[in-house]
Amino acid sequence: MGIESIIPGATAVGIAFGDGALVAAEKRFAYGNFIVSRSGKKVFRISDNVGAAFAGMIGDMQVLVKYVQSLVKLKEVDESRPATPRSVAKLMGIIMYEQRLTPMLTQVIVGGVGGEGEAEIYVLDPLGSVIPDKYAAVGTGAETAISVLEAGYKDGMDAEAAVDLAVRAIKSAILRDTASGDGVDVLIIRRSGSEERSITF
Repeated sequence: MGIESIIPGATAVGIAFGDGALVAAEKRFAYGNFIVSRSGKKVFRISDNVGAAFAGMIGDMQVLVKYVQSLVKLKEVDESRPATPRSVAKLMGIIMYEQRLTPMLTQVIVGGVGGEGEAEIYVLDPLGSVIPDKYAAVGTGAETAISVLEAGYKDGMDAEAAVDLAVRAIKSAILRDTASGDGVDVLIIRRSGSEERSITF
């Protein structure tokens, strides 16, 4: 049994738009050629103004999300203000780096709205590197998805245009990556609040 048969594939994207940011991922959980679930969740709300989308091992992403959610909640209570996407991404990066000898097999896109209302996107690898960007794609379908994002991204685009672009990017990856499929979950975060959408096709 090769390593490719136990490491699951996925496609997740993040986009910063005019008044917010979004993170999105497809719904399929697959190990090699076996589809475990067609209704998996890889997009999570970390706090009111920060979300994350994942690609990789299901257990690792779920443990990381629960741990970070609890630490962020404690931080917000202690400081009496919302955590910024940057601080959440750095916290997550530190946790992942601490596990570097037995790494969490997941890639992460953290997105949200900062204290001044600016949209932020960060990409994290399994060793905890934190890279800021305006848009990003991770997972086995990332090479296909990023080409659509590159072609379609515009500074200051509105939320609906960003959602359309994210869905098109993930759809293009689904056409080429058998480990991705079965719809898209999108988390849209603005300063005024957040909204989740589930798109099936």
